[in-house]
Amino acid sequence: MDLTIGPNAFLWETDVVRGFYRDLAATPAARVVIGEWVCSKRLPLWQAAILDAVEALLAAGKEVAISSLALVTLPMERQMTRDLFDMGLPVEIADLTALESLPQGHPFWVAPVVNVYNEGTLDWLARKGATRICLPPELPLSSVAVLARAGRERGVAVEVWGHGKAPLAISARCYHARLHDRPKNACMFVCGEDPHGRAVETLEGDGFLTVNGVQTMGFAVTTAARQIAALREAGVSALRLSPQPGDFAALVGAWDSALAGGGDGLLDELRRIMPEDAFADGFLDGKPGMAAAG
Repeated sequence: MDLTIGPNAFLWETDVVRGFYRDLAATPAARVVIGEWVCSKRLPLWQAAILDAVEALLAAGKEVAISSLALVTLPMERQMTRDLFDMGLPVEIADLTALESLPQGHPFWVAPVVNVYNEGTLDWLARKGATRICLPPELPLSSVAVLARAGRERGVAVEVWGHGKAPLAISARCYHARLHDRPKNACMFVCGEDPHGRAVETLEGDGFLTVNGVQTMGFAVTTAARQIAALREAGVSALRLSPQPGDFAALVGAWDSALAGGGDGLLDELRRIMPEDAFADGFLDGKPGMAAAG
């Protein structure tokens, strides 16, 4: 079992993106998915950094895939999706409409926002050419084990959400813009003011969700830190870590050490690296996904 770094969900400045992937190239992560998967309006702000990042990651021996959007609605976005298959990299499909643009026989990966809940769906995707599938974060461990076994039988690597604010929903409307009384088409990229998303609280003041432009995420960082041994036993191929601000390279290193050593003490180390964040165990143990970790 190794580590996959998912695409960045947040809007960061171009220099920050360049530095992030430069540092990531030196980490022990096995593969990286890069690209804009939340909002097509953001892409022009940082797309100049993509080629540099891909070059650095490939030079460091990483597998690299490019992500599609999680919600394709506009003709421009359909063309952007078609163009992804001309880049010479594996494409991670985050919206099944991207299959319409898939060249015959072209292999692809599947993002965790695609609902792969059973063997029938996994088998259908495998027949279409899927070689790697990151399962949705809301699945319990029992379902993960079934799908990991099905993946092995079909030659498909199965990943599980390991770390990050869980992606819960995507919308055609932009909460960030509406919050600031701006129309979506004149948002002025206000989501960039919240590099780790904007917290949403209940009326009682408890953390509930995180909004990130058109995306809704969990409030806490969902972590599989206490489930490493069980996931390895289930036959999971990789754990997916979602980019976030701060010392992400140290975070990747902590996860790599935990995979090598069994995982003891990882949650304490994550809390040291991310002292301001709350952690949740997620859905693997069959409990509510927002339940506090540990």
